[in-house]
Amino acid sequence: MEFELLDSYLLGAGPDKPEVVRRLLAAPSSTGAAAPFYEGMRLLGARTPDLSLVALRLVLAGKRADDAAVTHLRAIVERARRGDAAARDDYRAALE
Repeated sequence: MEFELLDSYLLGAGPDKPEVVRRLLAAPSSTGAAAPFYEGMRLLGARTPDLSLVALRLVLAGKRADDAAVTHLRAIVERARRGDAAARDDYRAALE
């Protein structure tokens, strides 16, 4: 599983979304809870919402992708994309 790929995209430094989706689908995780997210990516391709990718990242970290966790991680991602250096540490802590 390419956590670095997904992390890089979510934090605003990675490849563009079509490439991320293509690579994620090429090597899907065997985590059962991730299956619906991969199915959504198969159906939506590059139109996959970033929110789905945030939820997928939580699931891949062994976390629950409930509303509170997704909202929290999405807020961290938005901070990171705006250049908040501390957000990267918060991102990693949220996935531990």
